[in-house]
Amino acid sequence: MLKHAILGIAGLCAVIVIPAATAGVAFAVDNMEATDAPDLTSVRAKIDAKNYVGALAELRDIAEEHQQADVYNLMGFTLRKTGDYRTSLTYYTKALELQPDHKGAHEYLGELYVETGDMPKAREQLATLTKLCPGGCEELDDLTKAIAAKASN
Repeated sequence: MLKHAILGIAGLCAVIVIPAATAGVAFAVDNMEATDAPDLTSVRAKIDAKNYVGALAELRDIAEEHQQADVYNLMGFTLRKTGDYRTSLTYYTKALELQPDHKGAHEYLGELYVETGDMPKAREQLATLTKLCPGGCEELDDLTKAIAAKASN
């Protein structure tokens, strides 16, 4: 009886240890499902009101629990709007690592390149959006306008 109890405890420990050891793999950032996306309504309202500092503070809290492309894209956007181009680039890159076809991240990354004068890289993002939006899309239109505005200056 004692032998079975010990084996039962050992088996239970193995059941607990194995999932814990693989938890990092199962819930890796890159595996997060889009259905786990947080509600970003409040953040978007702050961005619309040009309250980038407030949006950024809220996004930082959200990012602690939700490592998701939309969160990182908006982090990049708010950082870019506050003038922190280097960190903005980091967040756009992470958003695209999580979701390579994220149109918003491609648009905003292209706009970052326009703002920093790296027109070849801006055009690369435009080319990517052209492939992602064969029938056209708002992101493609917005980046096209940003590039054209820079070219006319």
